[in-house]
Amino acid sequence: MIRKPERIFDRVREWQGLESFAAGTPSVGPAGGALLGVVSGRRRQGKSFLLQALAEETGGMYFAATEATEAESLRLFAEALTRHTREVAEYPFRDWNDAITQLFRSFQGRPVPVVIDEFPFLSRVTPSLPSILQRELGPGGSGRQSGVRLLLCGSAMSVMGNLLAGQAPLRGRAGLELVIHPFRYRDAATFWGISDPRLAILVHAIVGGTPAYRYEFTQGDAPEDLADFDSWVIRTVLNPQKPLFREARYLLAEESDIRDPALYHSVLAAIASGNTTNGGIANYVGRKSDQITHPLNVLEDCALIAREPDLFRPGRFTYRIVEPLITFYEAIMRRRWAELERYRAEQVWRSALPGFLSQVVGPHFEALCREFARDADASLYGDFPADVGSGVVNDPARRTKIEIDVVVLAAQEPGRPRRVLSLGEAKWGEVMSSRHAERLSRARDLLAEKGYDTSGTKLACYGGAGFTEDLRAAADDGLLLVGLDRLYGDS
Repeated sequence: MIRKPERIFDRVREWQGLESFAAGTPSVGPAGGALLGVVSGRRRQGKSFLLQALAEETGGMYFAATEATEAESLRLFAEALTRHTREVAEYPFRDWNDAITQLFRSFQGRPVPVVIDEFPFLSRVTPSLPSILQRELGPGGSGRQSGVRLLLCGSAMSVMGNLLAGQAPLRGRAGLELVIHPFRYRDAATFWGISDPRLAILVHAIVGGTPAYRYEFTQGDAPEDLADFDSWVIRTVLNPQKPLFREARYLLAEESDIRDPALYHSVLAAIASGNTTNGGIANYVGRKSDQITHPLNVLEDCALIAREPDLFRPGRFTYRIVEPLITFYEAIMRRRWAELERYRAEQVWRSALPGFLSQVVGPHFEALCREFARDADASLYGDFPADVGSGVVNDPARRTKIEIDVVVLAAQEPGRPRRVLSLGEAKWGEVMSSRHAERLSRARDLLAEKGYDTSGTKLACYGGAGFTEDLRAAADDGLLLVGLDRLYGDS
């Protein structure tokens, strides 16, 4: 067992995966042969923090690459290897062929984790590096007799995702592929020390579950209570002296595949403004639909947006910004940037607050409700959720469309209609009434006509502002009410 340091909050499963990889021993060579692992995730999620801790606990080696020429990177790597092994190479490394061979030969016997962080910096300058690793990890390579457990880490999601994809040299070589995600919304509330569910959602709608924003970017400043929330936004997120102020811009600028920042910001602004379809985004940006396909694909590869299917209309998709801070920047900060730089955060926030609640918190609350549904066990909806998302149900008789915020489907069974476990509506700032339940009931009837199995469908109202008495009285096995306390309690 490799002890997880107390300073690491949560990350239990991630640590277990790293622990298993670090101790893994294939049946090749005296030490089992070298193993390769790939660790990725968006910036500020604590990847380096986690891997540094692993190296410390196991006596492994940690090397953080920098943006440098190949020659300088080789010198820095040689110095790091010498410091760790206390052995000086017989001759300077001419290239990465020499460096990787020496690395594997330096660690014989017991398994030893070796972390190369910010690997994309190296592979961008030396595109052949993945091929060199493939050769040395393969039959006859220097890794055959090595105990190295090599972990390649990086934040450039498009680069890291392609390391093991398709015809990439390292495809099939990795014994670990670990993605470090932001904290889940309940864990994020605990991490921020927030016990009030309403405050937790407001904070999460801005900073999400990114660990670095809790201490490094706010110096540990968290809102004390709901009454302190507005002041907290003004003194941290909208304060030009705080790192959070420019962070959303940097997140986009750090992605090497983004060549036209103005276009990409406009695409993100379109989504943040509620234009979530391909056509809606194109109209907002002022381009044709086929002209924004590439920017959307790049943003998706960078894990900045997600394409989510309409569960009732095959081939239809909507787009959602994955990083809440970017949504907040595009919807609130970007259009008032000049004023914010002149320290007018109080006036800007006062006028922007209604837009924050409708454009930012409302859609974010819907996303949290879908996450709540994904985490549910079989007892809540009558079976385990297989697909959770949103969808639109056409109502031809009334010539309208019913938007369903939270759709929960059971696993598809061969030869049987798809079972709809639940249809739900989420409202952040509106007290929910029987009118909302009636809309869901109408959608259930329409889906039954279309051939779905709705015999056990539960209607669900997810309310951020509560429920009317008549709706509470109607709640039974067929109608589920989920308030903020339940959202942050057990599913």
